[in-house]
Amino acid sequence: MQKRFSGVVVPMITPLNKDFTVDIEAIERIIRLFNKNEIHPLVLGTTGESSSISEVESYKLVEAAVRVKGKNQCIYAGLVGNQVQQLIERGNKYIQIGADCIVATLPSYYILTPSQMITFYTRLADEIAGPVMMYNIKATTQMTIPLDVVEHLSNHPSIYGLKDSERDEDRLKNCIETYKNREDFSYFCGWGAQSAGSLELGADGIVPSTGNIVPEMYGKLYSAASNKDWNECMKWQYETNKVAVMYQKDRTLGESLAALKVMMHSKEICNTIMMPPLTELCADDVKLILNSFQS
Repeated sequence: MQKRFSGVVVPMITPLNKDFTVDIEAIERIIRLFNKNEIHPLVLGTTGESSSISEVESYKLVEAAVRVKGKNQCIYAGLVGNQVQQLIERGNKYIQIGADCIVATLPSYYILTPSQMITFYTRLADEIAGPVMMYNIKATTQMTIPLDVVEHLSNHPSIYGLKDSERDEDRLKNCIETYKNREDFSYFCGWGAQSAGSLELGADGIVPSTGNIVPEMYGKLYSAASNKDWNECMKWQYETNKVAVMYQKDRTLGESLAALKVMMHSKEICNTIMMPPLTELCADDVKLILNSFQS
């Protein structure tokens, strides 16, 4: 069964110029690199520093991604913020520009009740003129979207799936079992270390940030999964795990994103500039990263 949304969706970094505008050439370079490896980009997600990117620059980013996307490539556009009407307006603009799906994170200033979560996603799905997916990421919102809320919202005709970054094996297995046979709803595993395992259980897709630096590995991992060659799939899981440790271990989320850009810069993909309030790594840390990555 081929669902509308599936496969490897990499939460793309946002390449920046020195004046903090988006680097169009680097965006196009990354989208083409992803397409070469049969990967779909999620722009303006957590890895893309979405909470700090201005409205104007976000439109430029989506426009650039849509302009060069491959024939079979889907552009997922993230929505992050606390002003609901502005989120709806941005979401509609992204769809108008050509994004294929809107991936929305819960507003994060107030802890929301399950009823408020349902109201939020229902309003987005009712008022955005395109497919919407839920994005569960407790690490940034300090909230978990309960499974009964996911189930309720999965029946909305404009809500097409869940991208789940919570590190909970029971929840992962429950979601996969519940939705793997639903033609109208996709489950994406956003827990990088469980990419291969989730696909073997029946997940529709994976969302690994490490795919920014080794997209070819995730192309091979997913190809092996599609062929049900689970030994080969786990081989690539092991290799991607080693890369993930290089930029994530003992770092905050923001620091890990800066480290990821350092690694990408070493491959001449983008520069290392971070959008405030995040900052670039110090020279000593850069040296450690590069020594580890290039060895």
